[in-house]
Formats: sequence, C-alpha cells, structure tokens
Amino acid sequence: MIHHAARITEIVEENYRVKTFTLDLALPTARPGQFAMVWLPSVNERPLSLLDGSPLRFTVARVGDFTTALHNLRVGERLWVRGPLGNGFTVRGRHLLLAGGGYGVAPMHYVARAALTAGAQVSVVIGARTAVDLLFLDRFAALGVPVVTTTDDGSAGLAGLVTAGVEHLLAATATPIDQLYGCGPGPMLAALERLAAQRHLPSQLSWENKMRCGIGICGTCEKEGWLVCSEGPVRVAA
Repeated sequence: MIHHAARITEIVEENYRVKTFTLDLALPTARPGQFAMVWLPSVNERPLSLLDGSPLRFTVARVGDFTTALHNLRVGERLWVRGPLGNGFTVRGRHLLLAGGGYGVAPMHYVARAALTAGAQVSVVIGARTAVDLLFLDRFAALGVPVVTTTDDGSAGLAGLVTAGVEHLLAATATPIDQLYGCGPGPMLAALERLAAQRHLPSQLSWENKMRCGIGICGTCEKEGWLVCSEGPVRVAA
C-alpha cells in the first residue's frame, strides 16, 4: 500500500497533551476502529486511530518522539499516510454502550456517529486519570448522547475506573444494552472483556500493540496468537 501525501488543514488542542489533526485527504472506505500508518520522514512511521475518514482526522497524545514531532507540526505542513488498515467496529443492536479511556475516546466518537446514523441509541462512558485529562465532552454533548465520566482520582464524575461507569450505566439504563464497545489502555480493555463475559454481553474491543508493517506481514504486533494490525485491532466476542 502506497503512501499518500497530505497537508494539515486544522489543529485543535483538546487538552494540555492531546491534539486533533485534520488533513486535506479523504479515506472514503474508512470505518470506525480502523487506523492509518502515518509517516514523518527522518522521524518514523506509527499507527494512528481514526477520528474520521472524510476528511481524515486523528487525535494524538504526546507520549514519545514521534508524537512530539507530530505535535510540533503546523497547519500547512505535510505528512504521509497509508490506510485505512485493520478491521474496525460494526454497528450491531439498538442500544450501544461505548467506553473510552484516555485518547481511546476518539474512535468511540467515530462509532457514536455511525451508530446514530444507523438509528441506534448510544450511551457513553469516558474515563481519564484526572478531570483535565477528560476528552471530547463537548463533542459528545453536540451529538446529544448521555455521557458518564470517571476519573482515577475522583476529580470529576465517578471515582474509579471506566468499568465503574459501565456498571453504573448497565444498572441505570431504561433500555437493555445490546453491545459493549471499548477503546483504551490494555488493562481497561481486559477488565471490560471480563465484565462483558460475566454479563454475557457481546463486545467489540479495540486493542493496541507495537506495529511496523500494519498489514500482517512482519508479526511485530502479535498478541496471544493473533495479529493486532490485520486480524484486529477490533476483537469481537459474542
């Protein structure tokens, strides 16, 4: 898969370490949960989850050399993209519960828009370490979907992990939840996977791992016998 050159058309600062980038490039076949490999010459190439495909948007936390270099770019500067890659989310059911932790909230916003377009009801849990780390509260409010927030330190919303918010919604919702969706840190996803299994709730969870090729050749992203890049990143459990 070849790289496509793109220019940054907009940069939005979401919080003190997270930015959303919009490019002058569209990936019309992209689906929520898929990713693209983004290349910065002389820096590196890394997988980034999609916030939108048309135009291409992604939300990035500054956590290392590559993301720092990306954060230092300005509107009008170029980068190179290949994608969309991987298996994404599928909208199933009439009432979906979406759980996002940290910058994993961005793919959940993509799912929410697709679900609302399909006529499904959506409830959302957003988790973060502290109140200032919470993302996309205004974006979900604009969609008109109910949101429960959790913070590790109790500075906003429910005190505790994302699973606390999920259990709260499962108990409080007036209509049954048909499917659980999640994206975030590995421990959060493992906890959601256990919770979904205990409650016999179908789930779709998006996992991360180190990637190089992004197309299932090198095996770098192997996780418990499956390739996150090509067989995932979304893993479905009925």
